[in-house]
Amino acid sequence: MPHTLTQPDPQTARAAATPAPAAAPRRPGPLSVPEARWAAAALALFLLALPLDLLGAPAWSWGPLYALTYAAGGWEPGWAGLRALKDKTLDVDLLMVVAALGAAALGQFLDGGLLIVIFAASGALEAIATARTADSVRGLLDLAPATAVRVAADGTEEDVPTGQLRVGDVILVRPGSRIGADGRVLDGASEADQATITGEPLPVPKEPGDEVFAGTLNGTGALTVRVGRDPADSVIARIVAMVEEASRTKAPTQLFVEKIEQRYSIGMVAATVALFAVPLLLGAELESTLLRAMTFMIVASPCAVVLATMPPLLSAIANAGRHGVLVKSAVVMEQVGQADRAALDKTGTLTEGRPHLTDVRPLDGSGMTEDDLLALAAAAEYPAEHPLARAVVAAARGRALPVPAVRDFTAAPGRGVTATIAGARVTVGSPAGLRGEDPDPDSGPDSGPAPGASPGTPPDAAAAARQVVGELEGEGRTAVVVARDGTPVGVLGIADRTRPDAPGTVAALAALTGAPPLLLTGDNAPAAHRLAAGVGIAAADVHAGLLPQDKAETVRALQSGGGRVLLVGDGVNDAPALAAAHTGVAMGRAGSDLALETADAVVVRDELTAVPAVVALSRRARRLVVQNLVIAGVCIAGLVVWDLAWHLPLPLGVAGHEGSTVLVGLNGLRLLRTAAWRRAAAEGR
Repeated sequence: MPHTLTQPDPQTARAAATPAPAAAPRRPGPLSVPEARWAAAALALFLLALPLDLLGAPAWSWGPLYALTYAAGGWEPGWAGLRALKDKTLDVDLLMVVAALGAAALGQFLDGGLLIVIFAASGALEAIATARTADSVRGLLDLAPATAVRVAADGTEEDVPTGQLRVGDVILVRPGSRIGADGRVLDGASEADQATITGEPLPVPKEPGDEVFAGTLNGTGALTVRVGRDPADSVIARIVAMVEEASRTKAPTQLFVEKIEQRYSIGMVAATVALFAVPLLLGAELESTLLRAMTFMIVASPCAVVLATMPPLLSAIANAGRHGVLVKSAVVMEQVGQADRAALDKTGTLTEGRPHLTDVRPLDGSGMTEDDLLALAAAAEYPAEHPLARAVVAAARGRALPVPAVRDFTAAPGRGVTATIAGARVTVGSPAGLRGEDPDPDSGPDSGPAPGASPGTPPDAAAAARQVVGELEGEGRTAVVVARDGTPVGVLGIADRTRPDAPGTVAALAALTGAPPLLLTGDNAPAAHRLAAGVGIAAADVHAGLLPQDKAETVRALQSGGGRVLLVGDGVNDAPALAAAHTGVAMGRAGSDLALETADAVVVRDELTAVPAVVALSRRARRLVVQNLVIAGVCIAGLVVWDLAWHLPLPLGVAGHEGSTVLVGLNGLRLLRTAAWRRAAAEGR
């Protein structure tokens, strides 16, 4: 029975695929973080005590309030400092609590309380930044439904938690609901809004055999899906796991800061003791000397320096993750912007990695139009699984062509397909038979003629087909011959389409790195040079015909002189080069599992423009780290000089020190904003 391959209208499909969107999860407020609640309590108590103290009220009215302020704001950092001290580590937090208690011992209850409040506020700010980073990524898990409808072998349905699903289970996805697991469609037809995973703006048609992802939204049809991955290994779960792992890593700058922090802190304590003991030995007053030493310990504390590095890098990791780029560690986020040369793979990176029909060439005398030829080929290819067959069927679907029914379908690997259509024997496949070649040497002498020819093929038809095949192959296309009852009636041209954003990405990477990008491919030289010319890569920068080990050696040679190569690839053959490169980036949608595991960063949404964007974001993060270190260093140096050369009042020292810490923290959080990604993307164009 004839049927028509249709493609949904984009607007209708978009509306249909979003009938009942899940409510966006509300971002937890600042007070959901325990440190923020304790800081808020300390501030409230301090504000109650302050006017009573300043107005001269009895000590019993404001003294307990100050005591509660110290307890609320200081117990957590104090306890953490004592535990660190048990491990023979001097924690700056403990020094701040000791300084506040020392101020109180000298009767400076207000100054000590102010120190505790501002110190608790800066600690809360750091905790909120860390929580925001984690929440922005873990929010992806809210897209996945909590339960799924599992279908048993006898057809009975059961609601089960998605965490209990196992590979091989069959689930039913009703219209308008979210898909519960990664898998493949067994039955049904619908559309899926998978923008959260692939970044595709329009719903994607889903038919039997198509892949679906957990958390994506089903459209108007019901789908039966066989679970292909354990819930813990789904795309969304892997995104969350990788970004959370990245958040736990420390960048080289942070490791350097932590390395010197201990020595600095010990030296600072020794200087504080000397600043207290030496003047006393020379006859100075106890209270003023102790107050000055306490002020010195506060302003010389490296709190702002410690906070300078990680907030910008963690914010950049979270922002990139929200926009479909998984940066696997803070080390990677810091080093990706250091690249001074980019190298790109061809298939699946600069191209889409999927064949597309580019030419429909009916032969003269065949009596067929382009649509007739395409419909005939699509009918024969419809049951086939080969990527070229899917490209032909997709092209027919795009034109909404009526496709006749087929029978007696057979497929010969490496040769093509044969089917009976309207009483005629139709073959679609390799043109090797036109040249007198056997495309499958192991198939044996009895396997029959190649699909492109038969013993009765008219010489003119065969010659015309050979001419068209030569033209298409000369242009870098894969030629497919369509024959009816042994006579060629047309030739189809199929090619891997260049990504529309490839030229812009190449230009952006050249501008960011200051050097023209390289093309590293295993494809033949003519095809590589043809693609390079189309995307703006010079012929001298094309390395074609490379085996996987050759790609890796090319990368090592580029880096042997101190260069830092950013390699972008997708396949198994790119894995050695991804591992050898200073930074490896894998295209996630078409990427192999090995490439995704080997790469330092993964572009989940398969948007090539995200590569220069994340490079620009990394450089912005590095600039913020430098800004923070300068701010912290200038503030500490200025306050220390003020305290040693003149007299720095304790409240001003507290305000200056903690104010610089808060400023550094807020400066790092700037990269959490969506506007930061937009600016990075604009810089990477």
